[in-house]
Amino acid sequence: MDLGLTGRVAAVTGGSEGIGRAIAYRLLCEGAKVAICARRPDVLEAAARDLARATGGEVLAVPADVTRTDEVQRFIQATVERFGRLDILVNNAGRAFARAFDQVSEDDWRADLDLKLFGAIRTIQAALPYLRRSPAGRIINITMIGGKQPGPQSVPTSVSRAAGIALTKALSKDLAPDRITVNTVCVGTIKSAQHERVWRAQYADRMTLEEFYAERGRSIPLGRVGEAEEVADLVAFLASDRAAYITGTAINIDGGVSAVV
Repeated sequence: MDLGLTGRVAAVTGGSEGIGRAIAYRLLCEGAKVAICARRPDVLEAAARDLARATGGEVLAVPADVTRTDEVQRFIQATVERFGRLDILVNNAGRAFARAFDQVSEDDWRADLDLKLFGAIRTIQAALPYLRRSPAGRIINITMIGGKQPGPQSVPTSVSRAAGIALTKALSKDLAPDRITVNTVCVGTIKSAQHERVWRAQYADRMTLEEFYAERGRSIPLGRVGEAEEVADLVAFLASDRAAYITGTAINIDGGVSAVV
């Protein structure tokens, strides 16, 4: 299926590892030009080199922290200066942080919301003038199923992700006259560098990474942990012309684990 992404320009936050990197790879394979940002310049530059080598596509790497307005603006501006346009924005930057309520400080709440909610807000604000010029503007926010169905010991992440889902719906209404679609992909347990760091720190002395993921997959109806590439496939579809009539949706990609649609 031709997704019609050849020549489109995408900006992906948190694009150096895991889901973000997989999204960048998939969009490049579809013919898009892709800019990625992340906080660690060395990891980011290595990812950009590997992506360009693997796909033959055009990749721009801009070190940026989405909690810094000036850095977000520089990322978007550099993308437009390099490629001449912006059609697709993927807000993927974030990290896992979940505790019991009485273990979360006010600073923890502030930092989590600043990264996950306000990080997306900053990037959308910077990108919006250029997305409005695109014939097919797309905003895709990566959130999580806990934003729909918070569990115990899930704050502040479940709350910041719920806010991200609400932001998606609100923006889909506001930006519909500009023909910009806004959707969110709510991930469950997906293989990522974050999970690998947990395995390395807590489990590597007694199980392999494959065993670690297999253990987590037992509680998932489909019996396995998801692949970052599967999230990337969904994002590429939502970014495409084939999804031009889909907006304001929050799509679960969780192997069936969530009890809510």
